[in-house]
Parts: sequence; structure tokens; C-alpha cells
Amino acid sequence: MLAEWLTASLEADASSPDRPIKGREGSLSGGRYRIEGPGLLRLIPDTVGADARACVLSVGIHGNETAPIELLGDCLARLEAGLASVGAPVLVILGNLEAIRRNTRFVETNLNRLFRRELDQPGDEAVRARELMAAVDAFFADHSQLPRLHYDLHTAIRDSHYPRFVVDPFAETRTDSEQWHWMAGAGIQAALKQHQHSWTFSHYSKHYHGAQAFTLELGKALPFGHNDLEPLEPMGRLIQSLIAGQLPESGEIQQLDGFAVAVEVFRESEDFALCFADDIPNFTEFAPGTVVARDAQAGDTRIGDEPLKVVFPNARVELGARAALLVRPVRLTSA
Repeated sequence: MLAEWLTASLEADASSPDRPIKGREGSLSGGRYRIEGPGLLRLIPDTVGADARACVLSVGIHGNETAPIELLGDCLARLEAGLASVGAPVLVILGNLEAIRRNTRFVETNLNRLFRRELDQPGDEAVRARELMAAVDAFFADHSQLPRLHYDLHTAIRDSHYPRFVVDPFAETRTDSEQWHWMAGAGIQAALKQHQHSWTFSHYSKHYHGAQAFTLELGKALPFGHNDLEPLEPMGRLIQSLIAGQLPESGEIQQLDGFAVAVEVFRESEDFALCFADDIPNFTEFAPGTVVARDAQAGDTRIGDEPLKVVFPNARVELGARAALLVRPVRLTSA
């Protein structure tokens, strides 16, 4: 039935908000599942484990990022086969359904910039953002007695000197050092700390709900069937531990290289360009004095007195959107 939920979510007519399978429940080892709607599934334990969190696990916020969908699908298949058990409440989210069907990053606009409660814009992605925010609100309200956790799983559109890295959203909620240990144990290689609010899905859960919440980049975006999931097996074990209500494997914080945002580059005009190759890997370093962007309105962006690395460069973003992050090394602490 879990495989049917995945299939129905992706194949059903996007114009039909209520699918025939909505509301169905079924038994699993240690609990049951309930289909909340297209791309929305709850796992409900009979008994909540002593180390359980209220977990949101989201994939497919960008439709062409398929490896996390396959990874989460494998975890659900283990549950359905009785090879794993439910010991924590979990909300599983398949995000931008129409973009997944089309194998494109988004249809009208970037869904992962729309997660703010004041959102009033029209369009299919805005409608989906409101649906997902409401689902997260209801889930966390139902489990207010438990620590809250949200892992939003992605892949990057380019190669990276750190193929697996995590973005820590900016919010008043303090990041628990336990999370760095879990990330290290799951094969994550680097962590990037954001410096200001950005209306991503993981930021939503951290900012509005005080959750431990992260955007995880798990390799490069590839079509279904072309992903090598072997490097993601440690992340799969982490997910399985969370679903079981157990503590994941822990690693050493020193295994993670830490970074913080130093400069955000925005595209302010049509006459905008990044001054490096389009296929440059994430975390490529630029020397002091290097011009990395030119904009007819904002002028040149030049590296200052210390070398900086570039992350998420994309010259083709919408006007007013972020075109790149320039980051510097920082120490991740265990305090």
C-alpha cells in the first residue's frame, strides 16, 4: 500500500485535489500508516519510543531531485515488508508532485522559496506550499510533547567538492550539537550555517515550530534509475532509526567541515552574469580580489581580503532572487 501511495501521488491528475486513496489506513510492524492526501503520509506508532522525535521527512520539493525519493521509497518498502518497525510519529512528504511528474526543478516558480505564513501569491506552487505548511502545522500540533525534527532531502544541480552536505537554516532556535554527530554518522561531509531568514521548507519548521530542521544535499540531481544509492546507505540507516524511534549512529563533529555565509549575491537586473564557468562545483574557492559577479544595477561582486567558496551558483534565477552564496570556514562546536 505504501508503494501504491507513492505511485498514486505521482500518476494522479494534478487537478484532482482528493485522490481515491486519501484517508486509507493500514497496519505496519509497530504501528500503522494513514494516507493524508497526495504526497502526504503519516506513520503512527503503537508505542512511542523513549528516544523518538516527531519527524517530518520531505523529498521532491524540487521535482528533478530523485535520489532522496528513491532512498525514502526504500525505507518505506522495508516497513511494508516487515523488515523495520514504527516507533515514532512521522510525516512523510512528497513535495512538488507536478514537477516530479515532469522531471523538472519547478513548474512556475521555486517551491523552496515560498514557505512563509504571509504567502499570498497565486499559482500551483504557492497552493502546494500552503498545503504543505498546513500539514506540518497539524502534525507538530498533534505531537507537541515530543522534540521536533525536519529533514528536507535534496540533491544539488551541480557537482560539489562535498557531494553530501547539510544547510542549517537561520532561526532563533539553537542547533543541537547532537545533530552534527548524527550527520557525521550518516556520511555528511560538510555543514553550511545560514546567516539570515530564507523561506525554505526546513527554515519553516525551524522558524515557526522550533524544530531541529535541515536541508540535506545528497549528491547531484539525476533522473530516476540513474542514482547510485550506495553512498547514501548511512543516511538511509539514520532515517530508519528515526522512524523506529531510536537514536541514530553517531560520528565525530570533526568529520564535518563547517562553513558560514559571508556574502549573498542577488540578481538585480536582466544584465547579470556570474564570472566563472557554469559547471563549476559547489565549494570552489576564489582568491581575494576576484570578481565573481557583474550586475548592471548592483555592480560587481568582488572577493574581499579572505578567500571565499561559492555554493549554489545559478545565474538564471528570477530577478531579485539569490544567485550564489559565498562562504567562509567556521568551526562547528559541540557546545
